[in-house]
Amino acid sequence: MSDAATPTLTKTRILHGTWEGVLRAPGLTDTPTLEVMHLDTPLDAPQITPVEPGTWHVAVAIPAQVLADGVQTFVIRDRETGAKLASFAIVTGQPLEDDLRAEISLLRAELDMLKGAFRRHCRNTGD
Repeated sequence: MSDAATPTLTKTRILHGTWEGVLRAPGLTDTPTLEVMHLDTPLDAPQITPVEPGTWHVAVAIPAQVLADGVQTFVIRDRETGAKLASFAIVTGQPLEDDLRAEISLLRAELDMLKGAFRRHCRNTGD
């Protein structure tokens, strides 16, 4: 992309295995060239569709073969400059799910403990 354009890529949704966003680059007339990286490996180029001058719809197909337990991070960047425009992560897996549930359970228990201490404090200072 040219230096005159200040591109911004904003996520709109993930639907049917496709990340979608809107790329805005004021003053840019040529279709930008983007690349998607996963673990420093390039994936298929995103589909870029013009919406209006300086605005494009970007669609990134998320390949099933890169999904695995844990957190998978994807980076969308300008192919010419290497500038990072956006990133997204997909979290999967049973062990992670159990960790999140345990963490939420611990947070709830701590919140209940704090609520009880606060109520006792309010009762004692109200006398």
